[in-house]
Amino acid sequence: MKAFEFEKIFTLPFKFEIPNSSERFIKKSSFIKPRVKFIKRYLYLKYKRQTLLEAFNILPHHQNILWINISAPSLGDSLMDLSSREMLANRNIDLFTDKKNASIYLQDYFFSSIFSELSEIGNKKYDLVILDSYSTRSVYIKSKLASSTPFVGMFGYYNGPEVNRVLFSFHQMNNLLGYEIKESYLNKIAKPSIFISEKDQQVISNLKLPDSFVAIVIGGGWSYRTFNSWDKVIKQLIRLDQMMNIVLIGSDNGIISANLIKNKYLSNQVLNYVSKFTFNQTAELISKSKLVICCDGGLMHVANAFGVSSVVLLAKLNQEMQLTESNNSFPIYDTLDVNNISVENILEKYQEATRSFDSHLQV
Repeated sequence: MKAFEFEKIFTLPFKFEIPNSSERFIKKSSFIKPRVKFIKRYLYLKYKRQTLLEAFNILPHHQNILWINISAPSLGDSLMDLSSREMLANRNIDLFTDKKNASIYLQDYFFSSIFSELSEIGNKKYDLVILDSYSTRSVYIKSKLASSTPFVGMFGYYNGPEVNRVLFSFHQMNNLLGYEIKESYLNKIAKPSIFISEKDQQVISNLKLPDSFVAIVIGGGWSYRTFNSWDKVIKQLIRLDQMMNIVLIGSDNGIISANLIKNKYLSNQVLNYVSKFTFNQTAELISKSKLVICCDGGLMHVANAFGVSSVVLLAKLNQEMQLTESNNSFPIYDTLDVNNISVENILEKYQEATRSFDSHLQV
């Protein structure tokens, strides 16, 4: 192993620049832990006899591809990391992913089959494997499913610095395909995507939702990006427009907060659908909304996928790291915690987003 190979930890694997925190990572990190992790991954690839199978291009004859994506199992990370799959639309791609993520891709336009257990693949053969990273878990699964098949890496050894994951996915895929697309165009089109089954569309259609409504995402997985004053925001929104319809959505970590809000509004002006539907059904509901107000999370990326206008509360990672040019988002950022963002600031952004929405309707 050569000393300069440690640079792969913090060096983007493609030739174009995207938002990242590599410089800050280098300055602040002791670099001992990342180096140990690099060595562990490097030696594990050797131990599994995979080193000589590493490739750096997806070639025309690579028609049957297995994409292993398990290193970042959150729904949001999954949507971002797999966003560039549309660039492989002319190939047959199977996905191996975390069990809780598998269901969101069952109706996907680009993945042919979805697997979350080693036994599900059987004797299928592939021309190439795409590894999300060179984590020992990903390499282990690759060695079990396609031990002698060449592989390319998305993140590879890159590990530690934060990065705009959607832009990373698109630019690394463009790199692997031989830079078929210009940088400026790629930056304009890069966004997540999600596809909803007819069955899930019908579930939401049966709700008879208002013709126009604002969706607000309640709850969150991390305290610093879980806003705790949605009741105050809703009160002010209804003051602005007494005819406004609001739909509460989110997962089970928002149930208590949503119930407290709903108890203040017994009419159907505020509807509570938090933890009532699957992720994809909630995504379909978002696609029907006029506007989404939310914090950073999986449903934010759903709004971006559908091109729905959104007021987004961000903390620690700013809009350059989380959003792309194609997102119709109106972000509000705090360096530490979304709860430092004022209700007044959210109302101002809502009005800005609404003006933009109305002007688009008039065009």
